[in-house]
Amino acid sequence: MAIIPSAKVTSASDQGVGPLLRAWREQRRVSQLELALRADSSARHISFVETGRSRPSEEMVLRLAEHLEVPVRERNALLLAAGYAPRFPETPLDDPALDAVREGIERLIQGYEPYPALVFDAAYHVVAANRGIMMLLDGVPESLLQPPLNTMRLTLHPEGLAPRIRNLREWRGHLLEQMRRQIALRRSESLRALYEEVAAYPVTVFGTEDGLEQPEPVPYFALPMRIEHEGRTLSFISSTSTFNTPMDVTVSELAIETFLPADPATAKYLHTLLP
Repeated sequence: MAIIPSAKVTSASDQGVGPLLRAWREQRRVSQLELALRADSSARHISFVETGRSRPSEEMVLRLAEHLEVPVRERNALLLAAGYAPRFPETPLDDPALDAVREGIERLIQGYEPYPALVFDAAYHVVAANRGIMMLLDGVPESLLQPPLNTMRLTLHPEGLAPRIRNLREWRGHLLEQMRRQIALRRSESLRALYEEVAAYPVTVFGTEDGLEQPEPVPYFALPMRIEHEGRTLSFISSTSTFNTPMDVTVSELAIETFLPADPATAKYLHTLLP
């Protein structure tokens, strides 16, 4: 299984560090006093930093960024705006330095088979996928399968998985809300453009599922994705994981999404299909 190099997401700014920090603080809805208490500083010093009357140390920039939950990529931008060198490297995923990460990801998602699992970056570009995911993509036009694969386009495009998702309105709402949260976190224009694109896709409402083999009714503990595959309705609950305390921009933006069968019939079918 090949790892597909991810596209970069840029968010450059020529503002000083003070306005940038203030913007992050206001976005997080944290007062100067609250931030000062978290960072073991004073509201007066935070005010001076934000207005440019005081230049924060490199340590202070990183401390404030951590307490404001600023993404790793944007922490580099804050350091540059304050006159310091970037602290976090951005290593290409196919670089030998990330061999352990790639191999670990591949073992993880392959070990999850026959259940679907994939890895995507901050732009929702797929960088790795297992056989369970490729099974769900059966029948998707080649035009949507050209690299870089994008999980949001594949799922919501009217020629992608959308026509087969039986609860499309609910699942679409879940995905769009997920994207809105990421836009608020990362403030990425490219991510916003992707959101506007997929949100504009038409939505088809399915009135009946006659002719499809239905699983036994079960009480779902989370919103499932209910998708048709070869005359059957399969149900999945998704879970997304990220790396703890990443020290590299590329690694910080990777997410692993796994799909757990939401009913016994789906689990049995997958074990039969992908032994």
